[in-house]
Amino acid sequence: MPTIAELAAPNPGYSYAFLDEYAKRELRRRILKAIAIPGYQVPYASRELPIARGWGTGGLQVTLALVGPDDVVKVIDQGADDSVNAANLRRFIARMAGAATTTDALKATILQSRHRIPEECLQEYQTLVLQVPDPEPLRSVEHDISKARLLHAEADYGLLWLRLYEQLVRYRRVTLGASYPCLVNGRYVMSPSPIPRWDLPKLHRAAYLTLLSAGREKRVYAVPPYTDVRPLEFADVPFRVEDQRGWTCRHTGLQNKFMSELPQPGGSALYEISDTGFVEKVIARSKTSEVSVGVTYYDDAGRFYIDGYLQ
Repeated sequence: MPTIAELAAPNPGYSYAFLDEYAKRELRRRILKAIAIPGYQVPYASRELPIARGWGTGGLQVTLALVGPDDVVKVIDQGADDSVNAANLRRFIARMAGAATTTDALKATILQSRHRIPEECLQEYQTLVLQVPDPEPLRSVEHDISKARLLHAEADYGLLWLRLYEQLVRYRRVTLGASYPCLVNGRYVMSPSPIPRWDLPKLHRAAYLTLLSAGREKRVYAVPPYTDVRPLEFADVPFRVEDQRGWTCRHTGLQNKFMSELPQPGGSALYEISDTGFVEKVIARSKTSEVSVGVTYYDDAGRFYIDGYLQ
């Protein structure tokens, strides 16, 4: 009968972290270029992985190119650590790289996410990898990708401004709930993945490195630490996040954190914070003082941690 050590031995049929060395070297070079030109979409040779495209192959390739045996990895999907997609990606990374995993956002060195940025403020030692389904912010106004890239080169984003204006005229508000276009370092407009508007301000002047990767589109782009990220907004119609005033988390009793709405019979609704790792820490802290919870981007009164950013 084989021993546990034999079963846990590295499989010689696979490279460390699954990708071969040439693929990891090529992707790291693309990432360096993306960091050097914030918001610019850098093409790369997206490899085949044992998951289908559209399930996080872009983020997974970036994570596999960066991860080492001393890293601690956290994977979330819609803010949950235990969703099927997040659990499968986390298990695959741990098996292929031997890295430890965690649900605590502040203990992770690499965080791979779809749809959310954790509630607690991330730090300089951390890298956030966002899975991106559609990296092109101009796709909704210019379907020809060749022309869209020319608009990027000329910094011509008039069509995006026109789209926002049309929504204001028609609905009296901007209806974009996610992938809200934002200007990075005053030059390139990028799509910040499918994160909600609530999370977009967290990219501004953030201490951590953000890498956004779309495996199907073969594009990677980045927001380096302490870089300006501004949502497109009119001088007289400022950018606003989702209005969740009055919503209270059913588990923690907290307010002014991004929540999921749970419809109930009779038309009522319950609410819970969508960051499950943060909820676990808050509940654990209520039972023991040994658990510490980090500072959040929005305080309990709903004030953003950078004064004057949200009007």
